[in-house]
Amino acid sequence: MRMKNFMAASLVLALAGCAGAPSRQMSALDKAQYAWSAAIRWGDIDGAWQQVDPAYRAAHPLSDAQLGRYKQLQVTGYTVTNAITTSPTDVERTIEIGLANRNTMQARSTTWHESWHYDAASKAWWISNGLPDFWAGQ
Repeated sequence: MRMKNFMAASLVLALAGCAGAPSRQMSALDKAQYAWSAAIRWGDIDGAWQQVDPAYRAAHPLSDAQLGRYKQLQVTGYTVTNAITTSPTDVERTIEIGLANRNTMQARSTTWHESWHYDAASKAWWISNGLPDFWAGQ
């Protein structure tokens, strides 16, 4: 009887250990998306900018005025509403982002479509469409 209880307890502990393994070993995409969302949530635009594809950064440099506009906003929410894997190296996500203007305290939300691409040469996932446009092109 004791042996059965010991085996049952061992099996339960082993299965519990297996269930936690994926959360400890996040995939490269999960890590990149987590770092990106944390940077956006905490207003670390410089950190988020470093996760944008280097070719995009070179073609669309971030000016001091643009950086200043981002610093006027506080992100109050960041919710993934949809995610689609379009190929083994491309992922699209739709994000609902809550915002508050630091000066006026006016709150609003916007939808942003993230495009992620895996670059085999650098072995990294990059945002391929730049920083979120919180002003819808204004």
